[in-house]
Amino acid sequence: MAFDRQLQLEGLKLSAFVFGPRMTGKTFLLRKLECALFVDLLDPEIELNFRHSPRHFWERIAVLPEKSLVIVDEVQKVPALLDYVQKGIEDKNLRFILSGSSARKLKRGGANLLGGRALDLHLHPLTAGEIGKDFHLETTLKYGSLPKVTQLILDRQTEDAKGVLRAYNTIYIKEEIQAEALTRNVGAFQRFLSVAAQSNGAVIEFANISRECSVPMSTVKEYYSILEDTLLGFFLWPWDRSERKKARPKFYFFDTGVTRAIQDRLNDDPTPLEKGVLFEQWFVNELRRLRDYSRKDYDFAFWRRGRQEIDILVMRGGKPVLAFECKTGQESLPSDTLNNFQKHFPKLPLFIVSARKEGHRRLDNGLEILPFSMAMDKFLSV
Repeated sequence: MAFDRQLQLEGLKLSAFVFGPRMTGKTFLLRKLECALFVDLLDPEIELNFRHSPRHFWERIAVLPEKSLVIVDEVQKVPALLDYVQKGIEDKNLRFILSGSSARKLKRGGANLLGGRALDLHLHPLTAGEIGKDFHLETTLKYGSLPKVTQLILDRQTEDAKGVLRAYNTIYIKEEIQAEALTRNVGAFQRFLSVAAQSNGAVIEFANISRECSVPMSTVKEYYSILEDTLLGFFLWPWDRSERKKARPKFYFFDTGVTRAIQDRLNDDPTPLEKGVLFEQWFVNELRRLRDYSRKDYDFAFWRRGRQEIDILVMRGGKPVLAFECKTGQESLPSDTLNNFQKHFPKLPLFIVSARKEGHRRLDNGLEILPFSMAMDKFLSV
């Protein structure tokens, strides 16, 4: 079964970067495109050739007709090619689609990011809409929505799906960390990864993680940056004008199944507490996916005062325009949390997002409860 992806690459008039974590389907999408040249840098021989002699790439593209499409898969493996990509755009009027699972080497190595000459696109695990009628929230919370994993689950090959998820951690450590030389101490990073997965969706306590991993706090922060730059997760920052409070973000991994694999919980059903965390993680990720695919200029934050918290603020131009609180159990908010939030944001629409498929209703305090599908529609309509 081929999933109908929301990221459409056919007909692009401009060149584009397509970034996304491993196994989200970048190569599959790229292989469907008609192009004059496809450069697969996952092929060790091709990578070695262009790494040693980047000019060979120019020799290949210089003879192509004007407006030809050139695709480079996993471009971060040979960042030097980007200078010739820019030359191809400017001198030959060529179009390029450049995929990558890590922006870190490009950023840290001072690579040519084409100075606005290319779109910045992102591919994620499958959305609920991409899975379609076969989408099942409980299954997605348990195993995530990487395309290969989802297909195996739909084919009732659950043990194989678990195997793919368990291997993801090993593949990621080996290929992204060791091969790309992102950190010298892989053992310490593996310890950190396990602790970070346990803290998924929580406010990061850098000092506590430092003690548990036996590495300096500065190293913990660097490790989180590696996760972010290799697209394995993202920070969610508090909405606050105080820089001091902004020093304590949350961190969400990009996929619930990968998170549970790192946590070694794939054989267990989520507890009620874990389900709440997973639902929040999935919903925040889903909003980011929908934002990227619809190319909305939105950002996200969370609100917190003491122990009072609202999960997600949707922001446009730095100003909140919508707020969501995710619930899998009791679908209500403590009155003190609601009153304090409304004191700070008297006109901001706030909705409770339910893990149920149905049940749109309004509480006595005026709060609307939206099934998750309606909440996503609400987000897209803002």
